[in-house]
Amino acid sequence: MIRDQLVTDWVASRFPNQAVTIAPASADASFRRYFRLTWPDGTTRILMDAPPEKEDCRPFIKVAGLLAKASLAAPRVLDQDLDNGFLVLTDLGRIGYLDALNADLSLADTLIRPVLDVLIQWQRSSTAATLPPYDATLLRRELDLFPEWFLTRHLGLPPSDDDQLMLDRTFKFLINAALGQPKVFTHRDFMPRNLMVVESAESLTPGIIDFQDAVYGPITYDLVSLFRDAFISWEEEQELDWVVRYWEKARAAKLPVREDFGAFWREYELMGLQRHLKVLGIFCRLNYRDGKDKYITDLPRFITYAKKTASRYVQLKPLARLLDRLEV
Repeated sequence: MIRDQLVTDWVASRFPNQAVTIAPASADASFRRYFRLTWPDGTTRILMDAPPEKEDCRPFIKVAGLLAKASLAAPRVLDQDLDNGFLVLTDLGRIGYLDALNADLSLADTLIRPVLDVLIQWQRSSTAATLPPYDATLLRRELDLFPEWFLTRHLGLPPSDDDQLMLDRTFKFLINAALGQPKVFTHRDFMPRNLMVVESAESLTPGIIDFQDAVYGPITYDLVSLFRDAFISWEEEQELDWVVRYWEKARAAKLPVREDFGAFWREYELMGLQRHLKVLGIFCRLNYRDGKDKYITDLPRFITYAKKTASRYVQLKPLARLLDRLEV
């Protein structure tokens, strides 16, 4: 591939006569790829390859700076070439949270509790007008992926006129619920797959990656992303325990969460449903438009999340009936 050769040539020119080896580190749902650069003395760095005609590195650089300012473990930008779409980053290691959890679920509580502290630290650093707003236009654009890509393209069931009216009402309800929440810095994909196990002499520190889409948005968004994840699910008793722990910590930290946990949980669930519907559309778009078929197998997980939430709230009963008709 032409891009592969460009990576090789760029590293050779940027680090002349240094015998740097290049190995794939990871890839994500976008067009970005990551390579681990290793020097003879064992030093490693991460090279982000983001083709400039498809990806913009500037949001990543900006959010990396915000995370550094908040004293959080996240890749630091050491070098950049925006014309070619390359960033050289610090290396947070090889162990991701999803791999660690899948390897030993008995470690879940030990791994997750520090993440709650990290999330609160990230949210406490929030300032308005620093990141793009998670506004009604963006929320609706995300929700529209559900009928376009999941219902119509994947299932071959374009909404009837009545179904579309119901979806319009449901989407308006979910958007208003989201906009009514207090606002903080929002990662937008705060899940185990985007957390790294960074071990130090003192403690385990969760590292944060894949943060370039961060916005200023609803305070429950990252929390529900963490616990109603694309790749791992939790028993509701465990989920509730962690959400209560977060809520108590957030109140102690003077974050603007609701004083009543029931009201907070309702916001959490409704925010989750917006994300579930969006992700159903995104995963189908990744398959049919971008040729990335591995995400399709996780559609049933999100249908389960969506059905459970829709069945609990009277305003969502029409959506629940639609979901119950679907065969996924």
